[in-house]
Amino acid sequence: MADRLSVFLVEDEALIRMMMADMVEELGHHVVAEADNVRDASAFAMTAQYDFAILDINLMGVYVDPVADLIERRGKPFLFATGYGPELLPSLLRRRPILRKPIALDQLRIMIDSLFPDTPAKAPH
Repeated sequence: MADRLSVFLVEDEALIRMMMADMVEELGHHVVAEADNVRDASAFAMTAQYDFAILDINLMGVYVDPVADLIERRGKPFLFATGYGPELLPSLLRRRPILRKPIALDQLRIMIDSLFPDTPAKAPH
């Protein structure tokens, strides 16, 4: 099994956030910080100790790109979880992985493996 990773989860819909947290746990990782708005997410992005982040693109009508920028400045990997397409992302962030909602457990596993390709649990393609 891959090392247990710590996850920063940003999602404004409480039920979706709980479902995603459950999936992260099911994959053997753990959520160490959660936020549902850009203000809180920005604070956590700079202070929380996490291995990677999962970001919803639109938080209560506000785009998450300032949070993504802070995470990128820390050198932490992240992916977007959204029902939107990459055209809504700032151009510099379009190269980031996008997990399409509704999210399936296998899709999340593949995305995490792509962020951490050196983990021993990565399945061959």
